[in-house]
Amino acid sequence: MDGRDRGMSETTKEDIMRTAKLGNLEVGRIGLGAMGMSHGYSGAGSDDDESIRTIHRAVDLGVTLIDTAEVYGPYVNEELVGRALRGRRDRVVLATKFGLISHTGRGAGRPDSSPDSIRTAVDGSLKRLGTDHIDLYYQHRVDPDTPIEDTMGVLAELVRQGKIRHIGLSEAWVDTIRRAHAVHPVTALQSEYSIWTRDQDELLPVLRELGIGLVAYSPLGRGFLTGALRTPADLEKLDDSDFRKNHPRFTGENFQRNLRIADEVQRVADRIGATSAQVALAWVLAQGDDIVPIPGTKRVGRVEENTAADAVELTAEQVAALTALPAAEGGHHTDAQMKLIER
Repeated sequence: MDGRDRGMSETTKEDIMRTAKLGNLEVGRIGLGAMGMSHGYSGAGSDDDESIRTIHRAVDLGVTLIDTAEVYGPYVNEELVGRALRGRRDRVVLATKFGLISHTGRGAGRPDSSPDSIRTAVDGSLKRLGTDHIDLYYQHRVDPDTPIEDTMGVLAELVRQGKIRHIGLSEAWVDTIRRAHAVHPVTALQSEYSIWTRDQDELLPVLRELGIGLVAYSPLGRGFLTGALRTPADLEKLDDSDFRKNHPRFTGENFQRNLRIADEVQRVADRIGATSAQVALAWVLAQGDDIVPIPGTKRVGRVEENTAADAVELTAEQVAALTALPAAEGGHHTDAQMKLIER
């Protein structure tokens, strides 16, 4: 299916969001993470129609970067995004990821960014997304069993073939990024980045030296920074499939300790007449015009709230106060997941 002829290239009056640059790729400065529509959170997969309306509304509001991955579901999130973008494909920068599913028989839990696995993965993603090209194709996690030079070599081949336009990495660290960029330009690094996850601060100078943008996933602290979860009882109401029920920052004493961060975000929000989510996003946006947060949601109202953060301006003093908050208690993934993150 041709991804370029979609018949809706004209912008609407609501397409007013400012833009940011990821390398040489221009996108709306707030994106949309689609994972929670199908995977990981309470209610995932329960209302695809509302999820599709959410994607449509995001595009109408000027969101261009739409983020998914083959592992979300697995596969069904890409299919959902593909359905949602029929007739709108030429208005978005479509991003997906490979590498957490092995297509060469390595088995569950083993990253696979070998050339053969990537070739199989990209063709599957193109089919599910209903497009002839992927705008930004990420390695989801670094594969310790495949040299990054081999991975980048096949990705560069896919660029030449026109199957992908730009190459991204996710949760890679300095040495891997430099080695990858030496083979082919890396457009963006996707990593968790928010008021309560700031370990990318030491990596940002390297990204800027190389001209690589940062795509910030979980910029709302998986909902914690919005104030949506205030008590352990709120956590108990979540579906058993919701991974926050076992997340280090949401369990035990860490939950109560981390409320002080959410409380301060709310205080700033109250002072400026915004929501906590908008303040958390505005803090990320204030870190540079080469950083694009991709808050996830499956509801139209939430995407309207999140995209309105484009108009929220924090003072230098407010940014400094939020930056000075103590680090969140607990790892930003489980121990098993942290083993896949380079640090």
